[in-house]
Amino acid sequence: MGLRSPLDRKTGARRRSHQNPRHDTKADSMAFGHLHEAPLMAKYLVTGGAGFIGSHLVSALHARGDSVVILDDFSTGSRANASSLPPSVVLMEGSITDPSVCGRATEGVDYVLHQAALPSVPRSIEDPIATNLVNVTGTLNMLIAARDAGVVRFVFASSSSVYGETRELPKTEAMPCTPCTPYAITKLAAEQYCQAFHGLYGLETICLRYFNVFGPRQDPDSPYAAAIPIFLRLLHAGKPPVFFGDGSQSRDFTYVANIVRANLAACSAPREATGGVYNCACGNRVSVREAAEALQRLLGTSITPVTMPERPGDIRHSHADITKARAVLGYEPETSFEEGLAETVEWYKSA
Repeated sequence: MGLRSPLDRKTGARRRSHQNPRHDTKADSMAFGHLHEAPLMAKYLVTGGAGFIGSHLVSALHARGDSVVILDDFSTGSRANASSLPPSVVLMEGSITDPSVCGRATEGVDYVLHQAALPSVPRSIEDPIATNLVNVTGTLNMLIAARDAGVVRFVFASSSSVYGETRELPKTEAMPCTPCTPYAITKLAAEQYCQAFHGLYGLETICLRYFNVFGPRQDPDSPYAAAIPIFLRLLHAGKPPVFFGDGSQSRDFTYVANIVRANLAACSAPREATGGVYNCACGNRVSVREAAEALQRLLGTSITPVTMPERPGDIRHSHADITKARAVLGYEPETSFEEGLAETVEWYKSA
């Protein structure tokens, strides 16, 4: 693949973004000008598309008629998710740590939804080198490939962990970031690479800071699983939920359908939105104890939780201000915590 100058890449990407407009513009629905116009039958690359969040994005894109390519090495993604995909979805098995794989995956792609990562704060503390290789070097590989392929827009899955243990709530994008774990550091470094590629090469990038995502297809059996799927697995087996601390820690638990909406909104947001970072959450706080109690009500159980010492790197409270995402991206969390929890429980019972 031949290299082009930064100016060629910039003008090429912008020229492609106006071909075959699919959406009517809605000038009065955004804080900035007009909606970005996505091409008819746009081609999307979802890295980590066999994973929890990625597979939901793939399903949504396919349902509305877009062409979808998945890049996944199945280090954390699920082959069961991949096997249930429609035949028209193209699956590439490979790692974002391989630049040649990234180059092949981005050929002819309009939008990259970059979900692939090595997740988990505890895992990053145990193996910071592996986390950095995937989350930083892998993201850089994808940005270079997207730049060289003339991709229209690159949407990056970041994390609320970048804020660190700041006392101020809710978290706003204007706050200084003080990441305190290798995982959080890698996500912030990847954000900064996205912003640099936007400024230097004209690649349209948007970074979405996810807050405590949960929902169907989330793996409860991983040693690095999140709180809600772990609670579900334990309670369903008649075992007590485990709190690391007293359970008063709070999170802005966000149902996965809201994260899908945020990614789709980022793809059609006005060009002025690019280069920015945006919180993606519900804008509410629920304690870990309250989440476990809500699950017990839905499951009809009453099991006394077990408490364990707090884990290194765990943030005490997390609560998002989503004003910016609402105003600039047109994002709106349509599924509440309670609704999402009920849907998750029903899926888990039937899985």
